[in-house]
Amino acid sequence: MKKLLVSSAVAVALSTAASSAMAEDISLGVFLGLTGPIESLVANMAPAAEQAIAEVSDSGKLLDGTKVTAIRADTTCVDAAAATAAIERLITSDKVAGVIGGDCSGVTTAALTNVALPNGMVMISPSATSPALSTIEDNGLFFRTAPSDARQGVVMTDIIMDKGIKELAITYTNNDYGKGLADAFQTAYEAAGGTVTISAAHEDGKADYAAEVGALASAGGEVLVVAGYLDQGGKGIIQGSLDTGAFDTFVLPDGMVGDALPEAIGEDLNGSFGQAPGTDSAGAGKLVDMASGYDASSPFAAESYDAAALIMLAMQAAGSTDPAKYKDKVMDVANAPGEEILPGELAKGLEILAGGGEINYVGASNVELIGAGESAGNYREIEIKDGALSTVGYR
Repeated sequence: MKKLLVSSAVAVALSTAASSAMAEDISLGVFLGLTGPIESLVANMAPAAEQAIAEVSDSGKLLDGTKVTAIRADTTCVDAAAATAAIERLITSDKVAGVIGGDCSGVTTAALTNVALPNGMVMISPSATSPALSTIEDNGLFFRTAPSDARQGVVMTDIIMDKGIKELAITYTNNDYGKGLADAFQTAYEAAGGTVTISAAHEDGKADYAAEVGALASAGGEVLVVAGYLDQGGKGIIQGSLDTGAFDTFVLPDGMVGDALPEAIGEDLNGSFGQAPGTDSAGAGKLVDMASGYDASSPFAAESYDAAALIMLAMQAAGSTDPAKYKDKVMDVANAPGEEILPGELAKGLEILAGGGEINYVGASNVELIGAGESAGNYREIEIKDGALSTVGYR
C-alpha cells in the first residue's frame, strides 16, 4: 500500500510538472516596419496581430493556460541588415516561439534565409508578396496570409482591361517587392493585349524625382502604374507627375493603398484606382467591429490578425510551442475540413483542437493556404473619390 501511495504521488507530481511545463508563458515576435515607407500601414497591422495574441492569452485555452505576449521588432521595410539584426534579437535574446512578419519582401527574405531558417523559427508574413518567396528554401517554416504578386499581377490586369486601358507606363521601387510585382504585372498585361511603354525603377528616399518623371513622361501611356510605397518614393513620383502634368491617373497596387496617400496628395488623386488584399467576408466585418484603437479595414490588418492566430492554433494542434513541431500543423488548421473559425472565436478553435477535433480557420482574410503555404488570394478593388479611398468591389 505504501508503495502504491508513493507511486500515485509520483504520478501526480509528474502530471503537475508536465502541466506546468505546458503552461509556460511564451512570446511571439511582431516583426513589422514600425518605421520606414509603410509605417502608416503598420500602424494598423501591428495592433491587429496583437489583438489576436491578447484574445488567445486572455482565453486561457492555449495548452492548459499558456499565456502569450507580443514583442515588437522593426524591419524598417527596406534595411536588410537592420531587419536581420532585429529578428536575431527576437529569436536569440527574447526567445520568441514564433514570428508574425516580416512585412516587405526584401527584408522578409533576408530575415528568413539568414536567421529564421538556421534557427528553425516559424515566420508567417501578413504582407510579403514577392513571387520569389513561393519557391524559396524554407524547410516548411515560412507561410504568408497575403497572396503572391503573381496573383496580384493578374487581378490588376483584369481591373485595367475592364477600364479599356491598352497602354501604360510602370515605375517600381527598386527592391524585391517592386521588381517582382512589376514583372508579374507586365507579363499578365502584355499577355492580355496591353502595351507597356516603359518599366523603370525608382529609389526610395530621394528629395526629387524629376529625372524619373521625365523619363516616364517621354515614354507616355494612358496611366502610370506605381509599384512603390505610399509613404516614400511612390508618393514622390505621383506628386512629381501631377506637378508637371506628366500623368493625372495612377494605378495603385497594394503598397500604395492606404488613407495616408490621398490625405497627402489631396483631390488631384481623384480617379486613380488599384487593389490590395481584402475580402467582404463575414470574418472581415467581424474584425472591423472588434477592433479598438486601430483601423481593421486598412490593408494587411486582417492578414496580420490571421498570421498571429494561425501560429497559436497550430501550436494547439501540435500540443507544443516548439516551431519544429507546430510548423506541420499550420496548413491543417488553415484549411478544410473542420469547423469554421472567425475572428473573436479563437477560444472556440482552441477548445475544438484540444478535444481532438478539426478546424478550418477562415479568419478575417478568408484564409486558404495553398502550395508552399501562401494565401490563395482575395483582393479589394479601390478608387480615389473626393480625396479619399473608397472600396468599389472585390475580386
